[in-house]
Amino acid sequence: MGSDAVLEARRRLGRIGVGLMTPLAPADEWRRAARRVEDAGYGAVWVNEAIGGREVFAQLGVMLAATERIAFGSAIANLWARHPAAMQGAASVLADAYPGRLALGVGVSMGAVVEQSGQTWGSPLTRMREYLDGMDAAVQAAPSPDVPFPRLLAALGPKMQGLARDRADGMLPAMMPVEHTRRARELLGPDKLLIALQPVILETAPEKARGIARQAGAFTIPGSPYIPALRSLGYSEADIADGGSDAVIDACFSWGDETAIAKGVAAHLDAGADHVCVTVFQPDLASCADQFERLAPYLLDA
Repeated sequence: MGSDAVLEARRRLGRIGVGLMTPLAPADEWRRAARRVEDAGYGAVWVNEAIGGREVFAQLGVMLAATERIAFGSAIANLWARHPAAMQGAASVLADAYPGRLALGVGVSMGAVVEQSGQTWGSPLTRMREYLDGMDAAVQAAPSPDVPFPRLLAALGPKMQGLARDRADGMLPAMMPVEHTRRARELLGPDKLLIALQPVILETAPEKARGIARQAGAFTIPGSPYIPALRSLGYSEADIADGGSDAVIDACFSWGDETAIAKGVAAHLDAGADHVCVTVFQPDLASCADQFERLAPYLLDA
């Protein structure tokens, strides 16, 4: 059945949410976009962060205050951006203020990003394990929400997924093929949350859609964690090279018309995901909300 946090999250998040990942925008634009997504019927909004700039808990607080029912999640809160006690405390404050509306996703980011911030990259598994120890040690000093919030780990490889199973309420892998979702569910078992982050591209021309996907650069960043994850699924070096072969792009991104995208999203649910966070490639929040409204009638029936 899962823990109270898992059961409550399954009820609150629903099957489909959206990711608002635009790096910088005025607060009013975030408020408007969040309200539009809520009005469209989605279950959750997920936001990310780098190190510095748009701080994820402040961002979540702005949007929670501007909406009424929709849940919000961090995808992810970067553990290199704050002390583990600050992570636990910030999440607890928001969960206490907005019962049942917060999901905490924690991730280790990647080496290039961490080094750029002036910190020293090390073993991501060791870093995450020690960080979770620090969060656990801070629980008693933090507010105690009436409704527990789920703690999720960004996990692509089996070792981090095992940690998510053993030390968290589940995991949220991003931009992975459906087969990855199926294997992740097998590893997690039935009692943990599995949130799949799925980028989608409303474009029916194959070469144009794949070109947009490659511009994301996920497979070309030095030290990209997506590369070993794809290798573990059986993709060859040729498949992974030069931003990803057509087969890789088609497996990791859902593109086409509304019906094709809904089919791609539903495949992750069928493979064992509890919830799919859909993200789009748009230059501003208003354009993101436009696409989510356009997709809602198709996705919310996925």
